[in-house]
Amino acid sequence: MKSMNIKKAVLSLGVCATLVVGCSKGISDFGDINRNPNATTIPITSALLTNVLAGVGGNVWGNGINTTAGLYAQYMSETQYTDASRYATPTLNWDGFYSGPLYDLQNIINTNTDPATAAAAAQFGANANQIAIARILKAYYFAVLTDTYGDIPYSQALKGNGTIPYDKQETIYPALIAELKAANAQFTTGTAVQGDVMYAGNTTKWKKFANSLIATLALRISKANPTLGKAEFAAAVAGGVIDANTDNASIAYPGGNYNNPVYAYYVITQRFDYAISATIADKLTALGDPRIDKFANNSKGFPYGLTRADALAWQTTNPSFGFLFAYTATPQTMPLSLISAGQMFLARAEAAKLGWTTENATTMYNNGITAEMNRWGITNAGAITAYLAQPTVALDGSAADNAKIGEQRWLAHYPDGLQGWSEWRRTGYPALTPAPGAGKSIPRRLPYGPNEPLYNPTNYAAAAALYNTNSQDAKMWWDK
Repeated sequence: MKSMNIKKAVLSLGVCATLVVGCSKGISDFGDINRNPNATTIPITSALLTNVLAGVGGNVWGNGINTTAGLYAQYMSETQYTDASRYATPTLNWDGFYSGPLYDLQNIINTNTDPATAAAAAQFGANANQIAIARILKAYYFAVLTDTYGDIPYSQALKGNGTIPYDKQETIYPALIAELKAANAQFTTGTAVQGDVMYAGNTTKWKKFANSLIATLALRISKANPTLGKAEFAAAVAGGVIDANTDNASIAYPGGNYNNPVYAYYVITQRFDYAISATIADKLTALGDPRIDKFANNSKGFPYGLTRADALAWQTTNPSFGFLFAYTATPQTMPLSLISAGQMFLARAEAAKLGWTTENATTMYNNGITAEMNRWGITNAGAITAYLAQPTVALDGSAADNAKIGEQRWLAHYPDGLQGWSEWRRTGYPALTPAPGAGKSIPRRLPYGPNEPLYNPTNYAAAAALYNTNSQDAKMWWDK
């Protein structure tokens, strides 16, 4: 990719500074929205941070990556135009990641590091804490990119070096883990960071988020580098991961002009062409899982991967299928979760089964399902206990436990398609059947977008060759 040394339009900083007024974190967290951006050439770092956090949904969910991954994970089905779920080659570029949130985060780091601007940046929070938060979020975004494409520009990115080579995924993963550990060690007791609409500058929660990211990355390399994965997972848990829904890494939306991206995409734009997939709806129904009433407006899932003709014919005779999140009943302010306590407990259950920790797998598993039920507003303790006791759900110490944990992790990541697809690629759970008659397997990666051979042809060619000429069927390093 071409490292884009782009000056952000100053107007956009004013816009993003007002983006989250009315959000639950409180107006004081969003910086000085009355600041005249034309009066200074020093970036308003609080506004940059707000812009990145408020834009997570649009960047990760709204650019097609998560929708495509959600189709591959069979969280949802296309009801009319079914090419993506029948594995037509996608053409999704990553330019917006590098020139958008990653650029903003690097700008926060540079402004707080440069002696000429650090003092001015400190009015928005301790320099070290701003840098640490930006490093954590950069690691999150780079993890999204490498889990999507495989090898990506990483070590030389965001330095203004022009066209740069791609890093190997097997070097990116250890580097991301090291970066997250260094960021955690950088936090101080200094002034709380402004513009933080996720944790309101709470460094304890940011450290838990960073450790949870480490644990997620460590478990993802369970087959590619189990030695490193085991050590880093155990260390992350010991350092403290997200273990309560009050600490979830999630973005709250004020509604009005600034809505949850799922609501904005599926409700405001009237996307009648996406429904809950029969794959996940049937699984929830078979388990008697009450989350079916939260994931869709009814339990009738749409068959996955039909041809356009078959899809149109099916919905003609089955008009009352389930839309995502009850469709028009989806709240504008529904939080967007990056990592939840339930997801982390379930990851700890898998790690315990692998022998990576001495934690009790059943306890972690039950805690994870309970936390996920609670996150979706299901709080009846008796109903949850009965659900956990079912033979199809309860762990019994047999080899079947692996599938149960894997399926519950898949359910817990809904509607985060990238995470669900990634877990399926790594574990094979649940057993997913490719689109009928497509003659193709479920893709293992997204191919590099069409801009790369235009802007960075030499480095693109070298990277693409390692994936069978940029094939979506080629496996990446951790996908064993």
